[in-house]
Order: sequence, then structure tokens, then C-alpha cells
Amino acid sequence: MAIKNVLFIMSDQLRWDHLACAGHPHIRTPNIDALARRGVRFANSFVQSGICGPSRMSTYTGRYVSSHGATHNRVPLSVGEVTLGWHLRNSGRDLTLCGKTHVMPDRHGINRLHLDGADELKVLVEEGWFRPIDRYDGHHAEPNGAYAQWLRAHGYDSRDPWSDYVISTVDPQGGVHSGWKMRNVKWPARVAEAHSETAYTTDLAIDFMRAKGEQPWVMHLSYVKPHWPYVAPAPYHDMYTPEQCLPLQRAEEERSDAAHPVMRAFQDEEVAESFRTRECQDTVKPVYQGLITQLDAHLGRVFAEMEALGRWQDTLVIFTADHGDYLGDHWLGEKELFHDCIQRVPFILYDPDAAADATRGSTDTRLVEAIDVVPTILDALEQDPARHVVEGRSLLPLTRATATEWRDAAFSELDWTFKGARRRLGQPTGHHHAWMVRTERWKYVHWSSGFRPQLFDLAADPQEFHDLGADPAHAATCEALRERLLAWFTGLKRRTTVEWQEIELRTDSYKKAGVFLGEW
Repeated sequence: MAIKNVLFIMSDQLRWDHLACAGHPHIRTPNIDALARRGVRFANSFVQSGICGPSRMSTYTGRYVSSHGATHNRVPLSVGEVTLGWHLRNSGRDLTLCGKTHVMPDRHGINRLHLDGADELKVLVEEGWFRPIDRYDGHHAEPNGAYAQWLRAHGYDSRDPWSDYVISTVDPQGGVHSGWKMRNVKWPARVAEAHSETAYTTDLAIDFMRAKGEQPWVMHLSYVKPHWPYVAPAPYHDMYTPEQCLPLQRAEEERSDAAHPVMRAFQDEEVAESFRTRECQDTVKPVYQGLITQLDAHLGRVFAEMEALGRWQDTLVIFTADHGDYLGDHWLGEKELFHDCIQRVPFILYDPDAAADATRGSTDTRLVEAIDVVPTILDALEQDPARHVVEGRSLLPLTRATATEWRDAAFSELDWTFKGARRRLGQPTGHHHAWMVRTERWKYVHWSSGFRPQLFDLAADPQEFHDLGADPAHAATCEALRERLLAWFTGLKRRTTVEWQEIELRTDSYKKAGVFLGEW
């Protein structure tokens, strides 16, 4: 049976190593594990940025950050960029959104096009060509949003039910505390589990699938958890103990004077200082795991509904994340830098085609990138691959065991201009970037603004504790990887307004246009 539908699931801030199928010894993720048994788990999947916004824009466009230009959460995606929603719309399909995108509208570009508020095109452009059931980003209060109104309808009488209930916790004496203070997340959320963000998003997705019946659809089911605020409803808030969490990964060398200056500056961020304490780690990490198990339970509801509707036979399913979470590793909190606990993410692909039967339940260790999502979906739906603009590659040749060659490096980048670390290092406002190239053995990071590179030997130092970037003995390796990074950079697809077929027709054709340049 041909692939008719696509379910593209993304979890926010989910580490690659926090699934049972990826080897976590204690966390319970039976439904995600079952999806891995149905399809292929790609064990070496990397995002194109360790920040929500640019990572997602790469996922939604199939293009590297240096190509699409939305380099940070506060940087809009240009109105001229082509997203998955446009590719699908161009072939008569819509891309439905249920949850988060982090798309920032390009106000300046929209104004240049003179799009007014009543224009459907303006609405689509503002949403990155998604058609929302409900867009819910879950980072701050949205008192007039659909979720807030839904909560009020379910008895949460508040002008701001997100702050007052969803991310507030209740101690054993009935005291109410803000989940923004991480010390308070050891208690359960004030909202009932059935009314939590994860449950709400799942309800909308299931309703959508039921309503579509046998009509084809493409849905981005995008969960905000386990992203902060790390608040979980009962019973997930105390499902795990600190002893059931992964050991802390950090070394004194990473805090020494010899450590990279940008990394040291990030270690001075407030969130890193908080996670440096054992109390913070022991409080947050078990709740983080509980949020993942809650997510898994609700994905079980989605998968059961697919079974009831007969959707496993005609639906491609992708499960991934936009980046990981330090949780105290490397003396850091939050995300952004280039360690594997941030850049490496879960990626499971279920391909219903019979040609994929031979790879079901397997683990593929080849390098996969977030930019592969768009070409995989276009390939599955037999759409124009848009090779003139898309920089990723379809993964179907891997699930169907037809790929003869594959990439041997993954790339990511960081715009840290917006961080307080820039000011602490005395850097002026401007362009401050870093780019990573990661091969099977090496990870090399090139920093702009005059900072030295970083280099890690992943074979000898898989924990990435020992930065060899300043070691003269590894200068040749640094130079070779720098050249590899330059070769990648010069090959990015900047000419996006002309398709390759048109280029071929126009090549050396000036005489056909009546221009007889150069004749004697």
C-alpha cells in the first residue's frame, strides 16, 4: 500500500540517551521502544543547531542554519525561505500543526510584500506554512490562547492558568510554588495529568486523525516537554529517584584555566551555576525522566488510535527531538554548545512500505541530520525533491536497504551573539558564530571572533572531556577538519530561486535568446 499520511513527532529538549531503546537502564519508554521495533532507530542523529529555533528551522526547511539564516530563537525565518508546508501545498497538501514550532514571523519581509492581516497568505507565512490545529509553544503564559481557554473550561479559574496551575506545584501542606524555581519541581503540578500540556496536545492530535478518516494528511505533532519549566503532574513527578538517573558527565579539566574561554563563559550562566549543585541535579533530573515517561504514555494513546484506524498500513512516522539538555553535564545547564548530549538526538523512522521489512527493528549507526526530515517526507509522498534548495537527504534508501553510499560527517552551528557570555568576554554586538564538523572519530569546532578551535578525539574520549584544540600535536588534524568545514560551507545552496531543470535549459543558451555575444 502506498504511503498516504505522515505523522512527524518532535519532542522538545529530549536527550538521545534518555530512552530505554537507546540504553538508559531505568527510564521506561515502552511505546517509543515499540516504534523502534516497527522501524529503524538511527543512533547517530544530529541537529543543525543546539537551540530550539534554528534547529527547528533547519528541520522544517531541510537546510543548514547558514543557508536559512534564522540563527537564534529571536531571529525570524526569512519570508523567502521555503518550508515543508510550502512544498506540500505546492502539490495540493496541507501541513497540519499540533503543538510547538518556534517559528518567528519575518515582520520586515511581510511588510515589504504589503500583506495585510486579512490575507490568507500572511497567516500562512507567519506560521511557516503550517496550518495550526493549535500552535502551543509552552514557554510563557498565553492567557488568550486556546490551551488557556480550554483550561478555564475545565475549571481552572484564572486569568493565567498556565502560570497558576500548569507550571505551579503543590507541596504536601497545600502550599503553591512556582515551577520557574527549579527547587519546587519535586512536588506535583497543580494541574491534573489529564489536563497537562502533553495530554492536551495528544487529545488534539487524536481528534484530528479521527476527523480525517480516509482522507490523506500530514501532521506535525510537536510536544513542548520535557523542556523547562521542569514541572510534571502526578504520578510522573516522583516516578524516578536520583539513583535511577544517568551519572553526571563532567571533569575538572573542563573548569580549568586551560578550558575554552567561550565554554567557561557559558559555565557562568545562571542556569549552569544552578545545575552545578547536587541538590539541583537530584531535584530536576528525576522529574525530567518522569516527563519523558509521561510523553511515552501519551504516544501510546496516539499509536493505539493509529491501530484502531488502520493507519499503520499507510502512514510514515518520524520521531525525533530538536536538541538535548545538559542537566549539569560538562558543568553546564540548558543547551546550545556542541557536546553530544545537546547535538545528538533520538531519531526513529517507521516506513510502512514492504521494501522496509528487512530493516525493521534494526539500529542504524550511519550519520543522520535533522535536515533529512523534509526530503524523507517528500520522497515518501512521491513529491518533487526540490534539490535546488533542500540540503538534506531522504532516509528511505536506508530503511529500504538500497543506499550504496552515505555521508561521513555531520554539521552544526551556533550564533551566541545574544548570550550574556558574549558581554562577559568583552565582545561587541555583531556576528559571533561557531561551526561544528563531526565525523565518526573527530569533533572539530571553529569559533569566529578570534577564539581558538576545539577538537575532541571521540574514540579515545567519548565523554568529550579533553579539548585538544590548543595542542600543537593535533594541529594537522585541526587543519584537515577546518578544510573539511570550509568545503562544506562553500557547497551550501544559496541559489534557491531557480530549479535545476531550468538551469540546465538556460545553460549556454544565450544565442537562442537573440544574444550573439563573441561572434567574429
